[in-house]
Amino acid sequence: MLKTLIRLVRFTGRLGLALAAVVGMIVLFLALIVLTDGAGSGLAAWLTTLGVGAVAALWRFRRRTWPNRLARLLPVGVAAALTASVCVPTVPTERRYPAALPFVATQHWNLATGSRVAVYHYPPAPGAIRHPTPFVYLNGGPVRGISVLDHRFLRLLARQGYDVYTYEQAGGGRSDLLPMEQYTISRPVGDLAAFIDHLGKGRVDVLGFSSGGVVLTRALADPHVAAHVHRAIIAEPGPMDGPTARITGQKGRPSARGLAPAMTGPRSTRVPRYAVAFGLMRLGLLTPGTGLIGQAEGDNAFRAADLGSDTASGYCARDAHRIPTEDTAQNFSFSAAASLHAERTVKDSPSIAPQLRRSRTPAMLMIAECSAQVRQWETTVLAEDPAIQRTQYMPGVGHHMWNGLDDNNERAAAVITAFLQDKRAPLPNYPTRADIPAFLHGHR
Repeated sequence: MLKTLIRLVRFTGRLGLALAAVVGMIVLFLALIVLTDGAGSGLAAWLTTLGVGAVAALWRFRRRTWPNRLARLLPVGVAAALTASVCVPTVPTERRYPAALPFVATQHWNLATGSRVAVYHYPPAPGAIRHPTPFVYLNGGPVRGISVLDHRFLRLLARQGYDVYTYEQAGGGRSDLLPMEQYTISRPVGDLAAFIDHLGKGRVDVLGFSSGGVVLTRALADPHVAAHVHRAIIAEPGPMDGPTARITGQKGRPSARGLAPAMTGPRSTRVPRYAVAFGLMRLGLLTPGTGLIGQAEGDNAFRAADLGSDTASGYCARDAHRIPTEDTAQNFSFSAAASLHAERTVKDSPSIAPQLRRSRTPAMLMIAECSAQVRQWETTVLAEDPAIQRTQYMPGVGHHMWNGLDDNNERAAAVITAFLQDKRAPLPNYPTRADIPAFLHGHR
């Protein structure tokens, strides 16, 4: 009995040491991934870890017989097998673009900036009163494909007589990729001007949503780009520059984040390679241009379910159990690495407030009741842009205001069309600049 107990204690101790060795090697591997920025698809870190582990094991048991010493390499083999999964791609490393949409043709335009973007056109519906100014939509993301939910909303505007154009910004959806360092906040601003030039129909009305609203706001601060814009609608914008990005404050009424059922479907973050890559990038421990995974591979791997609660944060808490499917698996596209790089260039950018104060382009701001955006990101635009003629506080909706639920699409369209046609607003002009302190204090 005593001998059995002694053997059990010794076995447990050896097993504990073996597990500690495996964990230690995995930690060393991850540290080397960070130090090498994932060089060589992680192979530099893997080979170094394997070498260090093997040498350490052989040295520690150098007085044992060779068969015994080789047996002590088992933990090294286990750690090597586990970490090797981080170095092996499980999706194509060349970009696989989404299939064509069944309800609209995809065109590709080569812009003067060098971007090659996927373009979609919804002409005015037959019989509708045609509006003379073309309408351009800038989707959110950044560096994300246009969702089917957004396409449905644009078709609604076309049925009301608008000549609607939209394009997936460089790197997003079916648009061609850029070198990672070119995903800056200034690139999509230049692309907007180049797109309107290529369209060749004079000035256009522009709706910018979320990060698209940031692009539009910065375009209005640039007189050369703003000259192309007839009227601007800034919907639920993110931070417009570095000083604004550093503001921490309140958000809107409660969203469905933490209340909605978890998204179903495949996740890249369940695969060790992509869990490590995207996780370390999000923590800022790997650069967006990391050598661990290429941009194309990362785009191919990322799935809608990887967005997690970010999708739920775009809806009101009351809608937590009826959040619509925003996109199809075939159409969904998001470049997490390029998005992070673009967001960082916003955080590093100087204030655009002095330039925005000189804007003369008629503009409207749309704010959602249940917005998960920091309220000061939105009110800063209102405070600094003197050409904002009205603000529409949209009750009963979250960040994604045209979401197909109830009459939300129709209400958003009514607000947009009233402004474009210079008609009376469907909702009160609220908040005004004078209302901003009370609006923030009241946690609206």
